[in-house]
Amino acid sequence: QALEEQYSPSRWSRRLHRDTIVQAHLEATAAGTRRARAGAQTALHVPYGAGDGERMDVYFPTDRSETFPLLVYIHGGYWQCLSKDESGFAAPPLVSRGVALVAVGYDTAPKGHMDAMVLQVRRSIAFLAQRYSGSRGIYLCGHSAGAHLAGMVLSTDWTEYGVVPDIKGAVLVSGVYDLEPILHTYVNDALNMNREVAQRNSPMLCITPAVPAAAACEVLVAVAQHDSPEFRRQSQEYGQALRAAGWSVSLLDLASVDHFDIIEKLSEDSYVLTQV
Repeated sequence: QALEEQYSPSRWSRRLHRDTIVQAHLEATAAGTRRARAGAQTALHVPYGAGDGERMDVYFPTDRSETFPLLVYIHGGYWQCLSKDESGFAAPPLVSRGVALVAVGYDTAPKGHMDAMVLQVRRSIAFLAQRYSGSRGIYLCGHSAGAHLAGMVLSTDWTEYGVVPDIKGAVLVSGVYDLEPILHTYVNDALNMNREVAQRNSPMLCITPAVPAAAACEVLVAVAQHDSPEFRRQSQEYGQALRAAGWSVSLLDLASVDHFDIIEKLSEDSYVLTQV
């Protein structure tokens, strides 16, 4: 019961009732994405693999005359809802500053299982590294379940992908980095993970010592004031473990936001996370 409470982000918001906040989040991100698509040059539903869910949306910078960095956004939704189609809301402030936003889709549960989701997101990064080989680097941004998947990208052995992506930074927002507690909550009903799957796909248990390339990758672990104590603990411990392995890590504890508006506000130029 205690774990159910801790891993139910909607119960910790101070803004909205837990029965309405998820719907409000869906509406906010969908509306932001519609605005972004109306105002940016885009390439939508770009396949990075053969599967139906293996698609990405690219929002190009306003000025495409020079090479640009790519910010890859990996959506949350507890690995079972949301999609790339509501994931372009952060594009306007970025494209105006010369950054391309890439919203990555993956097969959510129950169609997708955890091993497959991790593999898909890793493949999407390899695809981008090859397609935009002249880019000014790749930056990851993941929210909640997406932060977990971004963490798994950081632990990838790229030798089997035929390319080593130039990952210059990662912004991990309100993530879950140890899946073990999830096994004991309603979240696992759709995921159907056993302990072995959870351990194999926990970024906390897959941290690799930072090789020189990884040492140059700046990791920002962000958490909301109104995230649950468990979410806050996971962020802190994962950040500390990365730092102990030689990674360059900053921890950002954001006041006056919850699990949902901590990421929604990326549509705003003046928001501290957008600025970072």
